[in-house]
Amino acid sequence: MISTADALATLLGAARPVDGVETVATLDALNRVLAADVVSPLDVPPMRTSAMDGYAVRVADLAQGRRLPVSQRIPAGHVPQPLAAGTTARIFTGATVPPGADAVVMQEQVENADGAVTVVHTPKAGEWITAQGADIRAGSVILPAGTRLSPQALGLAASVGCAELAAARRVKVAVFFTGDELTMPGEPLRPGAIYNSNRFTLRGLLANFGCDVTDYGIVPDQLDATRSTLREAAADHDLILTCGGVSVGEEDHVKPAVEAEGRLSMWQIAMKPGKPLAFGAVRRPATAGGGASAPEAFFIGLPGNPVSSFVTFLLFVRPFLLRLAGATHVSPRALSLRADFTQAKGDRRNEFLRARVNPAGGLDLFTNQSSAVLTSTVWGDGLIDNPPNHAISAGETVRFIPFSELLG
Repeated sequence: MISTADALATLLGAARPVDGVETVATLDALNRVLAADVVSPLDVPPMRTSAMDGYAVRVADLAQGRRLPVSQRIPAGHVPQPLAAGTTARIFTGATVPPGADAVVMQEQVENADGAVTVVHTPKAGEWITAQGADIRAGSVILPAGTRLSPQALGLAASVGCAELAAARRVKVAVFFTGDELTMPGEPLRPGAIYNSNRFTLRGLLANFGCDVTDYGIVPDQLDATRSTLREAAADHDLILTCGGVSVGEEDHVKPAVEAEGRLSMWQIAMKPGKPLAFGAVRRPATAGGGASAPEAFFIGLPGNPVSSFVTFLLFVRPFLLRLAGATHVSPRALSLRADFTQAKGDRRNEFLRARVNPAGGLDLFTNQSSAVLTSTVWGDGLIDNPPNHAISAGETVRFIPFSELLG
């Protein structure tokens, strides 16, 4: 078995960004990865604007008297006239500051009567005025290539007028599940069978990361059927993702099938849950289409236990997919939080414990850490990354990776 750090380094070292760039409407680009820098063509804001509802003034005029007639009214979106000396302009938040004005006085700091105002506060030059280009300067890179586009990043692109963005094409992923015991929800649950929860979890995760997914469903526990599906999937997908069948039992056919159709460069990770994780590649047929340029499709085989497949996806498949998509940042941010529990004995493997933050800011541990207990992944809001052979004492600081970091 290899360590989790070495396993991740192996995957990321092999990953290469997919070929192909697409022009995507900014409104539809959520979670896509930028293929080119976004450079602002303009200053933001493109003019001086008022940061408050109030009155635009010339500060020097207030030395002559505090009562000023209102010479114009400036709502947002309207072009003002130059401010005449000795007057003030009624102005609203976001409106263009008129030429000649050098401050805005909040409406709460004036007394209004008979078309004139008395200013009861002496502003400094520039007060409550947002300068042109205060947020963005024309010609600056506001979003570098490799950025995964969050809602706020889309807003930033829109703020400089970008209606379309250059994005890496979606990563093409083929997924299938092995196990004669698997049954789909809605079908009768025959004796000895279980519902295929992994299909729903993994399809949801792949959708969350914007993949172009082909779902081959449940493949029979047969070597020939597994090899045939691998060959078909390799033709025009970047990654083949399987769930189950990567252990060493007589009915575990995925490992020998991949070795027959390609290669395995990694198998078995020193982690709990998720030991039987496999990584390799499957040869493409000579007639492969779909724009595939590499001679192989990557392969990742996840374990079949539901928590194991969920955790290994988050820790290994997620960063691998992001790297394939060209993302610059693929590592989740971890927090140092207090353990409000005791675990008297550590495991010889790197443990990833389901936990959640309690109202006191510490971490509570789910009582059953079995890899079959999917409830723990819904109850918890993250994983404690516990080193091998490490017992945890109450009050100790541990490394916690929130699900919000792993699912985004």
